[in-house]
Amino acid sequence: MKKHTITALVSNRSGVLTRISGLFARRGFNIDSLCVCATEDEKLSRMTIVLNGDDYTLAQMTKQMDKLIDVKKIAVAGEDGSIFRELLLIKVSAPAEKRSELIEIKEVYKAKIVDLSPESLILELTGEPNKLDGFIKVVEPYGILEMARTGVTALSRGGSCLNDLTDYNELI
Repeated sequence: MKKHTITALVSNRSGVLTRISGLFARRGFNIDSLCVCATEDEKLSRMTIVLNGDDYTLAQMTKQMDKLIDVKKIAVAGEDGSIFRELLLIKVSAPAEKRSELIEIKEVYKAKIVDLSPESLILELTGEPNKLDGFIKVVEPYGILEMARTGVTALSRGGSCLNDLTDYNELI
């Protein structure tokens, strides 16, 4: 099984997320990461979905999504032609005697300190998911108190754009 990333432009209205996530649930596929956000067009939202599966699973899910009226366009983001990013906020136990070690680790990963208290640090890190996974493993021995990840988002390199819709007004 490998990770696949699907990006989709969908109608920006209530119920769309429920219909798409329900489509995955009915077929027994787990969503590993889901990021939904506004686009430059207020009528559309951009969805980035990461799932584990074989190529057949990917083809099946993209075909099923394409049948939904609120899905305007779908693309599969490739490792070679897309930029992938994720945001991590992580609160780590940071007593005075360990704080300098954590600051050194933060520098290596180019993380930012966004909050500091006598007993903890909140760090912010953006990057590819494997970079965030590595950072989490390195700071885990210090004691992770809490963390939140945004989910993966992706854009294709170069001139191709997901929002390049033909007959756009008819699709909305």
